[in-house]
Amino acid sequence: MMKRDRGLRKHDGSRFLLAGIAALLMGTGSVLPASAKTHEVKMTAVETDVIIDGSGEKYAAWTFDGQVPGPVVRVTEGDTIKFTLTNPATNKSPHAMDFHAAEIDFLKNYRAINAGESISFTFEARKPGIFFYHCGAPPMIQHVARGMFGAIIVDPKDAKVWPKADREYVLVQSEYYKNPNDVQAMFDRKYDGVMFNGGIFKYHPFVTNGGKLDAKPGERVRIYFVNAGPNEFSALHPIGEIWDHVYESGNPANKLTGVQTYVVGPGSAATFDVVVESAGAYPVVTHSLTGALRGAIAVLVASPDAKPMPLMPMVPWKLATPPTEITPVPVP
Repeated sequence: MMKRDRGLRKHDGSRFLLAGIAALLMGTGSVLPASAKTHEVKMTAVETDVIIDGSGEKYAAWTFDGQVPGPVVRVTEGDTIKFTLTNPATNKSPHAMDFHAAEIDFLKNYRAINAGESISFTFEARKPGIFFYHCGAPPMIQHVARGMFGAIIVDPKDAKVWPKADREYVLVQSEYYKNPNDVQAMFDRKYDGVMFNGGIFKYHPFVTNGGKLDAKPGERVRIYFVNAGPNEFSALHPIGEIWDHVYESGNPANKLTGVQTYVVGPGSAATFDVVVESAGAYPVVTHSLTGALRGAIAVLVASPDAKPMPLMPMVPWKLATPPTEITPVPVP
């Protein structure tokens, strides 16, 4: 009888231990990882003209889906991306895709395809962050300079690893070379301007047809920043503010606090948090002033009536008022 009781107690103890573990996992204070998802991402290489400044100047760009930068891809850490790139027969050049968020064989997956072809590959987004993507067809410097780049955000699977953002923007810096066929100028770094999200002074409200980035005082604004290059470093600085946090490559584990200016090299990225306490204008610039004064200024305007905005405002840039149109003066 005693042996049977000891056996029952041992069995019951194991059962209680399992029940306790289950209770911990299912308790209100626990965070269970969400199931990983699979995303079908398709893009088309489009060789087309895009507007690159407020005067309506157009540029013979090479693009993903007809816009510069290409569409933002957003997934969660652990998700799978099934990607397909199509190069239409109407194009003149080979194109390719290189995702910095992927860890796969580049010879097989990042090879250039000719006009009239497509390519597909699959990868798992294993690390959280903000990553660059770009065309890798030769000469790569020309394909990047002409606009074949974009950003992929890999959100951490545990959202509590960093503060919740009230507002988010993606900014991609790149150089503008006026003659898209002058590859030697690209090698010689003889650029004619520096752009945020494919436009010169695109987010500068004090120039012709310029916009802005909106926020409300006290909001945490998170900027996912990518430097597409192809050559110049960026020294990102918020005039009138200090970065609350900077995360190298956008990984929450790579956290810096109270940063005035942070350098992001070509092909790299970082996530920047700023909390603007007071209403006003706060330009975000590259403190490499040659770049800032040639177009890389984005003014963050803090106002109590700020409206929601998309991740990449004004992409593609469609001017509200054609530059050639003359607004009639009202007759008294």
